[in-house]
Amino acid sequence: MAIEIREVKTKKELNKFIWFGIDLYKNCEFAAPPLKIDDELNLKKGKNPALDFCDYVYFLAFKKNEIVGRIACIINPVANETWNHKHARFGWIDFIDDYEVSKALFDTATKWALSKGMNGLQGPLGFTDFDKEGLLIEGFDKKGTLATIYNYPYYVDHFEKYGFEKEADWKEYLITVPEVFPEKYIRVAEIVKQKFQLKTVNLKSRKQIVNQYGKKLFELLNLCYKDLFGFTKLNPQQIDFYIKLYFNFVTLDVISIVVDKDDNVVALSIAMPSFTKALQKAKGRLFPIGWYYMLKSFKKNDILDLYLIAVHPDFQSKGVASVVFVDLMIGSAKRGFKFAESNPELETNTKMSSQWGSFEHVNHKRRRVFFKKI
Repeated sequence: MAIEIREVKTKKELNKFIWFGIDLYKNCEFAAPPLKIDDELNLKKGKNPALDFCDYVYFLAFKKNEIVGRIACIINPVANETWNHKHARFGWIDFIDDYEVSKALFDTATKWALSKGMNGLQGPLGFTDFDKEGLLIEGFDKKGTLATIYNYPYYVDHFEKYGFEKEADWKEYLITVPEVFPEKYIRVAEIVKQKFQLKTVNLKSRKQIVNQYGKKLFELLNLCYKDLFGFTKLNPQQIDFYIKLYFNFVTLDVISIVVDKDDNVVALSIAMPSFTKALQKAKGRLFPIGWYYMLKSFKKNDILDLYLIAVHPDFQSKGVASVVFVDLMIGSAKRGFKFAESNPELETNTKMSSQWGSFEHVNHKRRRVFFKKI
């Protein structure tokens, strides 16, 4: 049976594009399906500022007039200029276990990329490094998170059969939060703070984070992440977008901001209670009761998701990371968290992964971005 590929052009078709990715996993006990409203925020022109400078197109695959796959094709010119290549990206890639379907999607992405003058195809990637990225290749029996892609194991076979090869891998760790934080780490953190005249900010409100530190936090991330795979500097519009996205519903006692004597941010960690169970119950809908499950995650939860961790280059290898981790772990223990999900860390980012050596931890997932020359 021939596979028909149709470009998404209308609001109704975009809704079908989004719901296919949610419905495909509705019976999967490990997937954490996104909320439809979140995908709309990323995929709709006028909402995500990255769409103002990226070239993009969405496609749906049909078999017997039934949707059986989807793919978003993206060209980020800032990324291409930053990394000196001519690559098209693909993301929001999902399909049934039928190689004719995945091949048709990849063929379409390849044809589109070539028409735009590109010579390589890489993914899964989003518009920016803050979108979900990397195909899950290990840990299919572990629950996904709000910030990551969960995919069925057969995806890997389809990618490799088409000729994709490894470009970059991320590891994910499950860390046990110590009930009592060792005094020696607290002492080290205090020594570091005194030596460099640093302090942790006593956060009193979300408004304080947004107004006083929001831009400073993302300027630090721009600096710290600039050499990491695929990262592109966020412009002011994107920074405003992510400030609203991240800080309107954060939990203050699992956010750590470290500043110097002039109130410049030199280190940070941003975490939130795991939303996995809530997302599974919400089934893509915030209303009528999805919001209730999301709010419940803040009150009754023993798993913490770590989203962003960064230390200014001038303070790396000087023990400043210990200040962040002491602040984060003590706050986590007080809230009753027993475990923390690291979320993806590049396997080459040994500075980050080495931090977990002080805690009981296990590398329980791995994900990969694939590349194919076209």
